[in-house]
Amino acid sequence: MGEPFPGAVLDVLGRAGDRVVLEHGERAVGAAELLDLVARVAAGLRRRGIGPGDGVALLLGVTPEAFAAILAAHVVGARVVGVRPGLPEAHVRRLLDLDVAVVVVDSPARQGVQLAELCAAEPEPGPPRLGGRPDDVARLIHTSGSTGAPKAVAQSYRAMAAAWTAVPSRWPPAIAELASRLGRYLVFGTLASQVMFEYAVLSITAGGVVVVAEDPSLPGAITRHRASASVITVPRLAKLVAAHLASPADLSTLRALLVSGSPLSASRHREALEALGPVVFHGYGQTETSTIAMAVPDDPPGSVGRPLVPLEVRDERGRVVPSGAGGELFVRSPAQAGGYWGDASESAEVFVDGWVRTRDLGHLDQDGVLWLTGRSRDVVIVNANLHHVGPIERVIAEHPDVAEAYVVAVPDEETGEAVHAFVVPSGEHEPDPAQLRELVIGRLGPACAPTRVTLIREPPLAPSGKPDKRLLPPP
Repeated sequence: MGEPFPGAVLDVLGRAGDRVVLEHGERAVGAAELLDLVARVAAGLRRRGIGPGDGVALLLGVTPEAFAAILAAHVVGARVVGVRPGLPEAHVRRLLDLDVAVVVVDSPARQGVQLAELCAAEPEPGPPRLGGRPDDVARLIHTSGSTGAPKAVAQSYRAMAAAWTAVPSRWPPAIAELASRLGRYLVFGTLASQVMFEYAVLSITAGGVVVVAEDPSLPGAITRHRASASVITVPRLAKLVAAHLASPADLSTLRALLVSGSPLSASRHREALEALGPVVFHGYGQTETSTIAMAVPDDPPGSVGRPLVPLEVRDERGRVVPSGAGGELFVRSPAQAGGYWGDASESAEVFVDGWVRTRDLGHLDQDGVLWLTGRSRDVVIVNANLHHVGPIERVIAEHPDVAEAYVVAVPDEETGEAVHAFVVPSGEHEPDPAQLRELVIGRLGPACAPTRVTLIREPPLAPSGKPDKRLLPPP
């Protein structure tokens, strides 16, 4: 292993000197100023006893200081837990219980160490001392687990140092093409997002500027900030296309929209290319693996382009299938996660002999282009966030008027996918859909609440006699 993470990122910033790398409102932050913030926050953490292997939770907005705090926590070798906004409070508390030594916040309403205090610390002399140990966990990125509680994906310092993001010589062709268009990369929402943060690093490495959008509504944010690129979900892309067709906006600066979070249908993909021009990049990846494949604007609409990492398509017996045949996707990358924090059984199921079992289905065509065809896991992806349906079914079934509940994912123009619950009443009283929604919101958050409830007398059965949700009537 060479230099520990985030050494490559700090090297990029060091070479950039006073070049502006981040804009926040009227504020333009140069690379040297950002490096100074990193050094100050790292010194502040060390003076609070934080070092290699210690857990640091970050409850932060999207600011230059927040970006610096992420890098600084890695400088001291901490295990970083980013908490995205909008999570139910119970989930936040659970994340903060992941052996966290300090919580860094930027809001007086939250308990913890205020980021402003860390930014005021006196930096240590000389270049930053990198404390990351290769086999220590560098970050925990949470997803929705099969129990309904956040599941923490653990990535080591060795894996993060092996990533291509800040090292142009490692960029695959599709990433090099995207990087050339990241002159002004628009970020919003949260830097706890793996995609938002990593492509911000890619943008800076490529000589671009990370532009913070306080109001991320499109197309306004693109025109207002003269943005050249941003990450976008499938529903937001559909809205942007519709708005642009109804009232064309000045999108002359736009060169790349990275569609992420859920599959993009061929018709939506083609429509976006026709309306916006050759700016659509369709990324496919997972928290466990980072980016797996990426379609550039010249790739076939509906595909996710060529794999960026070793990929195998396997049948139900685990055998690799020939080109063109479908199966489950297994991938391998030096930067992949090592497992799930505190969950050995789930880790053993997904991380198999150096490969990551994606539980997604697809095939490679004769040109080596990857096409996704479905998934083998029972989940719904709402606003690019994955939620297992089992916990939703169990919560709905707790209602006294519900005997059984079966949840499926359905397409949704607003959120990509939404929850559709098929419910078997327990007696004469029909369950109130509004009550079911409130029950789920209180336990699992609004993203898991059913947007539609359908009453059924009994579930359809497979030949084995077990309920088969694939046979439920279409929405």
